[in-house]
Amino acid sequence: MKLAVCNEFFEGWEIERVFDYAARIGCDGVEIAPFTLAESVHDVSSGNRRDIRRAAEAAGVEIVGLHWLLVKPAGLYINHPDRQVWQRTQDYVKALIDFCGDLGGTVMIHGSPQQRNIEEGWNAGDCFSRAVELFAGCADLMANRGVTYCIEPLTDQETNFVTCVAEALKLVEAVGHPNFQTMVDCRAASTEEGSHSEVIAQAGNAMRHVHVNDPNLRGPGFGELQFTPILKTLQELRYSGYVSVEVFDFEPDPETIAARSIGYLKGILEGLAAG
Repeated sequence: MKLAVCNEFFEGWEIERVFDYAARIGCDGVEIAPFTLAESVHDVSSGNRRDIRRAAEAAGVEIVGLHWLLVKPAGLYINHPDRQVWQRTQDYVKALIDFCGDLGGTVMIHGSPQQRNIEEGWNAGDCFSRAVELFAGCADLMANRGVTYCIEPLTDQETNFVTCVAEALKLVEAVGHPNFQTMVDCRAASTEEGSHSEVIAQAGNAMRHVHVNDPNLRGPGFGELQFTPILKTLQELRYSGYVSVEVFDFEPDPETIAARSIGYLKGILEGLAAG
């Protein structure tokens, strides 16, 4: 199990500085939101991509992969009935896969709730089919670039499309490719019927990534959610992927969020190892 931080709460920081700070507090990796680097990944040249990858290597951290995939550019939508919108979105997903591969990332986390909602008057079955078609059409590229693309179950307060692990698994099965899987976000899992441990067990072998955060939108250790059972379950399942700190409340500052969250997680892992 490896620890990472997401870069978007380091507002205004150059990505090289994020890598250096993450290494200093004992992170194994950094997860990148593409919109923090450019309006579109098409604007990030091959030279800049090499520089970003080298900066991470120089700092001694991995680039885990990407998340918040479709925030920018505007107008993307994975299940939109307008074929031009749908095609533009699939084309950009392919560009993101290439971008992730160029950076050396291995996972992509698809949240982006506003770019997947089923709008009033749309047929839910058709929306599901369009999403399946979009991702299935990108699956060979995922494999070629060594990227696992994970659909993220979110709460029903954020979206009405894939709001639990069971729905994510249904989409994974329909796409039917080993490079399209799911993940668990602890804040979102708090709204599911079972415990976090049960949600993680339900995701099973399809779970390729974990976001750790509290339902209060802050980092692990900043709220009421107890992470010891969560990390213990991951250990029991021999999970060897990344546990990545993602927050939505950026107070008080990125250093405090990152250092306290990672320190809290490390303390739990040390306790589990000792006992």
